[in-house]
Amino acid sequence: MALAPLTPTARGYVAAQPHHDGSELYVSCLTPRLEEHVAVRVRVPLAFPEKSVHLRTVRDGEPRISPAHLVATTAHDRWYEAHLYVHNPVTSYRFFFELDGDYAWLNGEGLHYSDVADASDFRVTIHQPAPQWLHNGIVYQIFPDRFARSSTAPALPQSDIPDWAIPAHDWNEDPIPSGEGVGAHYFGGDLDGISEHLDYLKELGVGTVYLTPVFPGRSNHRYDASTFDEVDPVLGGNDAYARLSTAVHERGMRLMGDITSNHTGATHDWFTTAVADPSSEEHSYFYWTDDEIGYASWLEHASLPKLNYNSHALRERMIEGENSVIGQWLKAPFNLDGWRVDVANMTGRWGSDDMTHEVARTIRNTMCEINPDALLIAEHFHDASLDLDGDGWHGNMNYSAFTRPVWSWLADQSRAVPAFGLPASLARRSGQDMAATMRRFSSVVPYKVNRDHWNMLGSHDTPRLRTLVGDAMVEVALGMLVTYLGNPVVFAGDEVGLTGDNGEHARKTMPWNDPTRWDEHTHQLYTSLIAVRSHSEALRLGGLRWVMTSDDAVAYVRETPAQTVLVLLARAGFNGGELDLSIAAGPAGENSQPLDQPEVLYGTQGVVVNQGRLVLPQVDTGVHIWRLR
Repeated sequence: MALAPLTPTARGYVAAQPHHDGSELYVSCLTPRLEEHVAVRVRVPLAFPEKSVHLRTVRDGEPRISPAHLVATTAHDRWYEAHLYVHNPVTSYRFFFELDGDYAWLNGEGLHYSDVADASDFRVTIHQPAPQWLHNGIVYQIFPDRFARSSTAPALPQSDIPDWAIPAHDWNEDPIPSGEGVGAHYFGGDLDGISEHLDYLKELGVGTVYLTPVFPGRSNHRYDASTFDEVDPVLGGNDAYARLSTAVHERGMRLMGDITSNHTGATHDWFTTAVADPSSEEHSYFYWTDDEIGYASWLEHASLPKLNYNSHALRERMIEGENSVIGQWLKAPFNLDGWRVDVANMTGRWGSDDMTHEVARTIRNTMCEINPDALLIAEHFHDASLDLDGDGWHGNMNYSAFTRPVWSWLADQSRAVPAFGLPASLARRSGQDMAATMRRFSSVVPYKVNRDHWNMLGSHDTPRLRTLVGDAMVEVALGMLVTYLGNPVVFAGDEVGLTGDNGEHARKTMPWNDPTRWDEHTHQLYTSLIAVRSHSEALRLGGLRWVMTSDDAVAYVRETPAQTVLVLLARAGFNGGELDLSIAAGPAGENSQPLDQPEVLYGTQGVVVNQGRLVLPQVDTGVHIWRLR
């Protein structure tokens, strides 16, 4: 029996609609200069009934419409081109289609048969993107207390235990999941222990090693720093950090630090000086209030006093120049390749103060003075669009446009896992809802920023992936992580199947010596799928085009001028179907042609080309990846 075509609907996310995504296929220069003209193209399927195409842009706050001209017609598409005048640092645009008695708009969310707001327009910016090394290999997040104890470290009972700590009895026991002692449970991982396992990371496909804070504090997470001037001695101190940096760079990997630009710990030397001497310079570093504790703090936690960037002295000490906190760790012997900034959304914001963009730009400028190839990543858990024009943070920890929607599609309905940050359990959504959410949040930031986001399936702040989605869906989630637009981040231990009910419980130790907690099947899944990404230009660097969504299966293509890769993800059995071969077609004028027989990159069954159609196989739950061009 012939498979049914995946018939395009007028308003669904399907291949037979006009497409533009801001990538190199569609924009002649991703980082133009002011006053430069950029060619922008839109691909229109032959069956689409446009009478004309126009470009709508906003210059100095005023909309302008100009015609787009037909520049090529291929066997599958018509290509229109317009010239975008980059008069503003961030120049927004979308496409207008005149139809017979109707019209439609194309913006970052897709095709609309009604008027739309400007928020989701495409954007070209003059700001430099993240360094290209970000796209080489995955990012691997390490919580230092829980990754590894070095081979030369004494047994934990014989170690120098910090006075705030509750020592674990055994490396392989569960961390305290909540309540009293949760931030004090101490396992004694150190930096030399990380160095001893770098070859493991290299073999996994890691390109960037990211450590949560290494500064001293009075907690196992160290986001309550008591100083920014040295590495915690219980981790091995400055010398161990320098050794780790050298070892990371010798293997061709990069090292990212973690900084709290929003607050210090209450035991930080700046804060203790400020409390003791209200006339001190340090007193200007913080916000002082008339309430019970007398100062502003992160989410009213008295242990985390908030920094006040109205203080020029604080700016000089914290974020400005090579000798600032931001600058000094990028220099030898530590040579950090960039910073991940904790609660970046709150940095510089308090009441009527809103200095976040200014602080982000200053941090980036300081980094660029020392290392023009340094990376700056923000942490926002929600809509970060107002902070992501690309002149400050290069990208974001992409919870809104990736993590949450993937969780919602693959959520294990048999487990009542809390929805992160919400007073409800995690709900299970359809593939259409997932794609719509991803497009909604991605559409409000420039393409370059979406390409440079950190995509995660979990972190030290969330439940573990395996707990959220169940064993059967780990492969599907991982397949999306390594094939979606952006850069995959793996939290240490996810790749061997660790579980955890919340952020604290998820901070389990790596089971180096406990085979009962090391799931080799999961490890092989991660190794294989990460390798697929590393060997595909399209998966690492290409634009993204949705071609099919249903309740239980979604498909999209990743494409560069030279390569097209099709990804099919199914959370349940998929009955197969047909797609037009146009999804494999390259841009007009390119010599690259669709393959007569698409190449299987992952999965067990091939796609068949039959009479101008791509016939997708009937498959079970899983991940299927094909190179089409």
